[in-house]
Amino acid sequence: MVQFQPILNSLKSYEAGKPIELVVREYGIDPKDVIKLGSNENPFGCSDEVIRAVQNFAPKMSYYPDDSYLDLKEALAQKFDVTPDRIIPGNGSDQVLDFACRCVLTQGDSVLINRITFAMYRIYALQCGAKVHSTETVPHDLDAFLDLAKVVKPKILFLCTPSNPVGDALSKSEVYEFLRKLSPDTLVVIDAAYMEFGKRKDPDKFIPAKEVTDLFPNVFYTGTFSKVYGLGGMRIGYGIGNKELIDNIYKMRPPFSVTNLSALAATEALKNEDHVENYLKSNLEELRRYEKFAADESIEFIDSYANFITFFARKHGRTATTIAQSLLKKGIILRDLKSYELNAIRITIGRPEQNDRVLESLTEEFV
Repeated sequence: MVQFQPILNSLKSYEAGKPIELVVREYGIDPKDVIKLGSNENPFGCSDEVIRAVQNFAPKMSYYPDDSYLDLKEALAQKFDVTPDRIIPGNGSDQVLDFACRCVLTQGDSVLINRITFAMYRIYALQCGAKVHSTETVPHDLDAFLDLAKVVKPKILFLCTPSNPVGDALSKSEVYEFLRKLSPDTLVVIDAAYMEFGKRKDPDKFIPAKEVTDLFPNVFYTGTFSKVYGLGGMRIGYGIGNKELIDNIYKMRPPFSVTNLSALAATEALKNEDHVENYLKSNLEELRRYEKFAADESIEFIDSYANFITFFARKHGRTATTIAQSLLKKGIILRDLKSYELNAIRITIGRPEQNDRVLESLTEEFV
C-alpha cells in the first residue's frame, strides 16, 4: 500500500468559491440569473483589447511559451520601475508563494501568519515540514507579530495587505516601522493581491513594490492579474524582490510555468489602465453603498480596502451559513467564512445592478 506523507492527515484542501455551474445544477436556476460574488473576481471582466489579443493568438496555443517571459517581465518592470531580473511570473501569485516556501523552508522551521489569512500560506508551509504559528486577532496586529516573532523566530512571515479574506489593510508607515524591528533573517512576504484597491481608497495603505524591496532586501512582494485586471481564469501572478532572492526562487520554477495565452493576456492588460481605473472607481462607489447599508442596519463589518466586504452575522440571530444558503437558493453566490471560523459572509463588490439585487436580498436576511 502506498504510504503518504503523515502531514497530509492534518491538511485540509483549499476551499474555493462555489462556481456558477454547481448552483445551476443544484437549484435549477437559469445561468443568466446567477450572480457570482464569492471569489473576488472583477465583475466587469478584462478589457476588450485583452480578449482580442488572446483570440488573435489562439492558433499558436500548440506551441510552448517563450520561457523567458521577457515581454511580460519588461511590462511589469516598467509598471513597477524595477529591472526585469527582479521579477518572477507564476501560474497565479499562489504559485510564486509556493516557490518562496520551498526555496527557504526546511523541516521544523517556523512560519508566522495572521490568525485569519489566505489559507494557502499554512498549506504550503506545512507541506515543507514547517511549524505554523499565528496571531490571535482577526485584523493584522503588527505588535502581536513582533511579540511572536521574538519567540518563534520565523524563517518566513506573511503579511497579506489588504488582507484576504476580510479586507483590513496596513499603512505603509506602520509596515516599514515593523520591518525595521524585525530580524533581516526572516523572509517577509507581502501579498499585495488587492493593493490597487487599497491605494484607491486610502493612499496611505499603498506599499510600493520597488521602494519596499529596495529598502528591505528580505521582502518578497507578490501580486496578481486575477483581481483588478479581470484575469482570474488565466491564472497569472508575479513576485518582485532583490535579484539574489529572485535568482534563488527561480530555481524552484518548472519550465513553461505560465501559458503563452496567459502571459499575452497579462502583458496586454498592462496597456489598458483606463479599464482598471474605471473598475476601481466603480468598486469604491459601490463599496460605499454596502458600508452605508451596514451602518444603517447596525450590521458589524470590517473596514475593507479590497474589492469585497465582510459582514458579521452574530448580532442578528442567524448564522452566516444560513444567510449564505438562503441567498444561494436565489442565485446569489457569496462566501461563507465558516472555514475560517468566522460567523461572517464575504461579498465581492459587483456591478451596480448586481449590488441592487444583493442589497435587496440582504435586507430580507438581516432586517
